[in-house]
Amino acid sequence: MGEKDGTQGGGPKDHKGREHARLRDLLRLPDGDAVDLTSYDTRSTPAWEDGKAAGLAAVADMRADLAGLQERLWAAGTAGDRRRVLLILQGMDTSGKGGTVKHVAGMFDPAGCRIRAFKAPTQEERKHSFLWRIRRALPETGEIGVFDRSHYEDVLAARARGLAPHKEIARRYREINRFEESLADDGVTVVKCFLHLSYDEQRRRLLRRLDDPAKHWKFSTGDIEDRALWPEYRTAYEIALERCSTPRSPWFVVPADRKWYRNWAVGTLLLEHLEALDPRYPEADFDVAECRRLLLKGV
Repeated sequence: MGEKDGTQGGGPKDHKGREHARLRDLLRLPDGDAVDLTSYDTRSTPAWEDGKAAGLAAVADMRADLAGLQERLWAAGTAGDRRRVLLILQGMDTSGKGGTVKHVAGMFDPAGCRIRAFKAPTQEERKHSFLWRIRRALPETGEIGVFDRSHYEDVLAARARGLAPHKEIARRYREINRFEESLADDGVTVVKCFLHLSYDEQRRRLLRRLDDPAKHWKFSTGDIEDRALWPEYRTAYEIALERCSTPRSPWFVVPADRKWYRNWAVGTLLLEHLEALDPRYPEADFDVAECRRLLLKGV
């Protein structure tokens, strides 16, 4: 499995067969380091040199590899392999969480993919711990789960909007880390992607929504209210990324101003993690030769 991880026999190859560093190494936040999001270029394209057209083609080209690995993961699950994958997407409004779900998760067989978009908690959900609704949405054995927003909303919006005391939010960071550690112990590979959008690009995307009547349903006056809190949200993200990026559940900072790169990067991160898992088709628990003989005999 070392060769798949890029630790032996050279690193992974790009669409032209050129060797490059694993994207999960390039985009991964260092554990425990202070995070300054202003130091990350939202228009950069780490590990990609060939422009938009080639990037779009590369996203389409990875469909077969992702689908094949998903099928192997699902098949392994039918034979008792408890492993599964959870992709968590977080980011400022218009950073492309929904678009990433459409373009990346859309490559998977829906039968083995569980997608959940988390909105404001319902009255029922507010009666429970903030992790209650998250636990109920986790992928089952052999599945790939995708969260559009997640349990991190309870430390992000809570801090940016002053919805909870800092002492309570600090407790939630610790609870999140314990929760994600327990997921890793239970065979869940968690891939946490922060879609890093610039302030100016968000304005452009919001204006496009206002200029297109077909996109008015996507717009909310609350988007402007949240935009006014951009510095508070940036600080909230920096603290959450710093405190909840751990060796077993790291955060990846994905530049999101270029939509095609965002999709390629998240797809590549999933591909690299699935290749590292290297799920295998289970061996037959029946006599293959005898079944073949019976079918050829005319049964």
